[in-house]
Amino acid sequence: MAQKTLRIEQIGSPIRREASQRQTLIGLKLNKLHRVSELEDTPSVRGMIRKVAHLVRVHGDVA
Repeated sequence: MAQKTLRIEQIGSPIRREASQRQTLIGLKLNKLHRVSELEDTPSVRGMIRKVAHLVRVHGDVA
């Protein structure tokens, strides 16, 4: 069975955000506006997305 993937696009700037949020964006392979990253749908990735939900847009199925 193929692993499901999520497409994540950065829509907010990390300027004047907490360092942990900036590091989370780097962990999601995002560090510039409108950059898109495709990652496996795992609980850890979903947790990271939840932490920076106000800075990213998810193209895919996130419950």
